[in-house]
Amino acid sequence: MTALTLLAADGAVSQVELAASPALTRPAEPLRSRVAYAAAHVVPKVHGDNTPGQPADIDWDATLAFRHHVWSWGLGVADAMDTAQRNMGLDAAATRELISRSAAEARSVGGALVVGVNTDHIETERISLDEVIAAYLEQLAFTEDQGAGVVLMASRHLARAATGPDDYRRVYDAVLERAQTPVVLHWLGEAFDPVLRGYFGSQDAQAAASVLIDIIAAHPEKVSGVKMSLLDAEKEIAVRARLPHTARMFTGDDFNYVSLIAGDAASDGAVQERGSYSDALLGAFAAVAPLASSAIQRLDAGDRDGYFELLQPSEALSRQVFAAPTFYYKTGVAFLSWLNGHQPGFQLVGGLHSARSLPHLSEIVRLANAAGALEDPELAAARWNAFLAVSGVETPRTVLL
Repeated sequence: MTALTLLAADGAVSQVELAASPALTRPAEPLRSRVAYAAAHVVPKVHGDNTPGQPADIDWDATLAFRHHVWSWGLGVADAMDTAQRNMGLDAAATRELISRSAAEARSVGGALVVGVNTDHIETERISLDEVIAAYLEQLAFTEDQGAGVVLMASRHLARAATGPDDYRRVYDAVLERAQTPVVLHWLGEAFDPVLRGYFGSQDAQAAASVLIDIIAAHPEKVSGVKMSLLDAEKEIAVRARLPHTARMFTGDDFNYVSLIAGDAASDGAVQERGSYSDALLGAFAAVAPLASSAIQRLDAGDRDGYFELLQPSEALSRQVFAAPTFYYKTGVAFLSWLNGHQPGFQLVGGLHSARSLPHLSEIVRLANAAGALEDPELAAARWNAFLAVSGVETPRTVLL
């Protein structure tokens, strides 16, 4: 019987039985009840110099194959976002190449793709509002030329330059006026990036939300939705209720996504109204794409209980992956990708695979095993147990728990 070795924070080792992978089926038709994107990471070359401060040296075959994996489960790909390590190892040149390559791959299979547009190619930390607008427009034009959908990401430059809500209105008005197709606005919380504290001009979430709603109301034909990543379900629900019917709420809450996506139960079999649930744009879905797809398929079939049964256990796994400091969650996403055979080595650009401890990774293994998130359990067990062995952890001679 195959066992998984676990390592506690105090160094104690134990073993648990390896669970079987659940029987999941790729969708035979497009998902209907929810729009769902998985924010994908990039895979570095195992022999590349992906040490801190070096330009990203990407394994394009593995990186793009992972996107095809996501598309094969009926999910869209959200690319060149924080999950791809923008501002944490992915440089501007690599970001442009990632967008271009992913857009071409999406066209080849008819896969849904949105990509991040930001101002982060400007290396100077402090620039004027006019320069923020120009930087946004430069990336917007490039992305639209590639034929990809746009997620207008929160800008560190704007957060530093803005003196109040009107500065956010001015910048977003100028950028949205130039957008050729509707975009998704991204509200990224300080847990993911401390520089973005007080985004949209206020540290009060309700006041900041009013600015966001004003921006959407001024450009209803240019904003298709909002990705909200504050890790606060109540705040997301409050904003969701205020959105115009033209804009979707895409949850970016990797702590509470199961109930947010399910939303309020419709009565008498009625179709849920858009403002009563969230669609999804999640880094967590890159780690559990088969589970996410299968759960939404159950919603499509009207099986709400089956949705919760399948997806609820993954939330504890996601909470571990996104545990504080939350911005190191990319380590867990890449770790699960490696365990599941989607990349040859457990590595990240910028050397960020070292950002989490062995006990932290061990808890990811335990929770992934319990949630049915190990796509090939035998492979995952072999890789993890070998990783522990080369790290100096001896397999215990104990009875399985």
